[in-house]
Amino acid sequence: MIKNSGMRHLALRVLDVDRAVEFYSRVFGMKLVWQPDPENAYLSSGSDNIALHRGTYGHADVQSLDHFGFIVPTVEDVEAAYIWARGAGLDIVHPLKHHRDGSVSFYIRDPDGNVIQALYEPTLSTQSL
Repeated sequence: MIKNSGMRHLALRVLDVDRAVEFYSRVFGMKLVWQPDPENAYLSSGSDNIALHRGTYGHADVQSLDHFGFIVPTVEDVEAAYIWARGAGLDIVHPLKHHRDGSVSFYIRDPDGNVIQALYEPTLSTQSL
């Protein structure tokens, strides 16, 4: 089992990252916490995280979900979960990676094809629930 602190991460494909940042900031009061490049932005309301990735999506009636994520308490827990997931034969979409912002994650696919990220995020993972 992957130790986690809940599902508090969501990633969306958007056509215009700047427009999406403005929308989520204005409408929901989210704050930009990291923008590594013009194609990606990460916002938070303080207890969650939304990633906006520039990309295409289908018809307006279809969601543009890229993936959702479970927050994992420590880097060591993510690393242990990755070893467990591999041993359990889970479909690994992206292997374990240490990111530039201090986060650590890997991605798996559920039986219906949904992509799930196991994520240590420096701000969220250290919060007590």
